[in-house]
Amino acid sequence: GVVSLSQVQVVDEESLEEGGEDSRQSLVHIRFTPTIPHCSMATLIGLCLRVKLLRSLPSRFKISVQIEPGTHASEKAINKQLRDKERVCAALENKHLAGV
Repeated sequence: GVVSLSQVQVVDEESLEEGGEDSRQSLVHIRFTPTIPHCSMATLIGLCLRVKLLRSLPSRFKISVQIEPGTHASEKAINKQLRDKERVCAALENKHLAGV
């Protein structure tokens, strides 16, 4: 069967922050915990989260996705990739992520 990210403790309610300085633009910030400190799927998990939020929320939301501090060996490098606009655009166009 299908297992959710909350079931494997990758994301939970405490990992999600929402706010913003005005009503025209709001911020959604999500921190996720990879399943293991050397998880090879961490970048893909982060991109999937970002794609899902981009497709689900109105365009006024600014979205930030990053690894929970101290939970992955390559945390800084992966967070940099998750902020890379070209990588995110490629993920949005990826047919395999279309069903996310």
